[in-house]
Parts: sequence; C-alpha cells; structure tokens
Amino acid sequence: MSRSLLLALPVLIALPVQMAQTALLNPSAPEFRRPAPAVCVVRLQTTKGAIDIEVTRAWAPRGADRFVNLARTGYYDDNRFFRVEPGWVQFGVNGDPAIAKIWRTQTFANDPFIPANSNIRGTVAFAFAQQNALTTQVYISMRDNSASHDKEPFVPFGRVLGTGMEVADKLNKEHGAGPGGIRAGGQDPFFEGGNAWLDQRFPRLDGIVKATILK
Repeated sequence: MSRSLLLALPVLIALPVQMAQTALLNPSAPEFRRPAPAVCVVRLQTTKGAIDIEVTRAWAPRGADRFVNLARTGYYDDNRFFRVEPGWVQFGVNGDPAIAKIWRTQTFANDPFIPANSNIRGTVAFAFAQQNALTTQVYISMRDNSASHDKEPFVPFGRVLGTGMEVADKLNKEHGAGPGGIRAGGQDPFFEGGNAWLDQRFPRLDGIVKATILK
C-alpha cells in the first residue's frame, strides 16, 4: 500500500473517551469480542511520526483481534516504547495502572505459526512468557529475528508499512531494555506506577500519542 494512499485513507471514528475508559476497565465488554477486519491498518501516531501497521487477520486471528480491539478502544494511547533495543521495539503496557493491571491477566493462546510469515524486519507480534498467556504487549522486529523468534514461535499478525520503519529507527534508544521484557521479571513497578513511574525512571522515552484504525 503506497504512502499517498495511506495519507488519503479516512480514520474510523474511535469510541468517545469516557466510553473507551469504561470499556478498558471491563475486558468482558462486547468491544473486545469483535473480529478484526480481514486486513486493516492501525496507525500509531508517535512522538517521532506515524507508524502504520497493516494487520492481516489470516496470519494470526487471535492476535489480530486483540490488537485491533485494544487500538480501537484507546488502550495503546499514551503508551511508551519502554524497550528499544537493536532487535526490537516493545510497547503495550497502558499508562494507567488500573487499566494495565486488569489487562495483565487477560490472557489468550498464541496462534499457530505460518512459516511464510517469518519474524523479519518490520513484522509485528505479541511478546509473551508462555504460549497460552499472551496479553497486550507487542513488539516490532527491528532486524531479521527469524532464526530465534520463529522457533518459539512468536507469530506476526502484521507488518509496518511505508516509512514507518524509518520512524521506528528514530525512537530513543538511550534507555535500552528499560524495565525489561515480560520474561525479565522486572515489570511489576511499571504496572504499579504506570507512566508516572516510567517517566521518572526513564524520562526520555518516545511514545504513542494515539492509535487509530484507518478505513
């Protein structure tokens, strides 16, 4: 999909702020049971520019549904890219501890891996500690991670389009692993303190201003 076409695409109307907040505190709400479109584009408007992610449901139906529904309801708004390392950029812990802690326990099982959709540079997948316990945290592969990530497997549900990887390359790397990944065991203070804790410990992280679904 060309960048000019992407810029011309209208943005689907998001849920009103109060409605979204209420829904995010209730993971059983119907908003989170909607199937994602067969193909759609989720735009992450970041502090460095726009990152457009083309989500293909056939690659990973459960992952696509979770990601698109969370984006639609505002879960990824005001998220930080809390882990920016040479191999990947990770985000997906809501800045409001009340919301983040609720969704930390809302697990779903990983999708079957499709060998044709390898973890190459620009692919997007859910991070996890266990195959049956994916939640909300997502990473962008910043290099070809197929040799290590396909074995797990981490299952891509989408890919970054156009100049989005140039934007991802510009994200601030000075804090490296930040509070660490899911498996490192150091995220508890982040979940307890939210963005306030994160901004105090890692003050120059880039972040997502708003996530929107393009029509």
